[in-house]
Amino acid sequence: MAPAIVVRAMSEQERRPESDGRDFADAAWSVPSYLLSGILLWGGLGWLLDRWTGVYAFIPIGVIIGAVLAVYLVYLKYGR
Repeated sequence: MAPAIVVRAMSEQERRPESDGRDFADAAWSVPSYLLSGILLWGGLGWLLDRWTGVYAFIPIGVIIGAVLAVYLVYLKYGR
């Protein structure tokens, strides 16, 4: 009998209308945050490698890797 009460309470929480808007707003803020932070982090690592090695090809490589990994993380979190 107790599991039915728990399932009913959880399903009532999922149907609250105020949670639907917050979930969309959370996704709307976290997707650009993932993209921006991935590009900045990996681009920054590319910049450090540029400075360290003197080869000026690591910044674009880092930016591309950061963007691809960020899109992959967004897909894992929201795309499934």
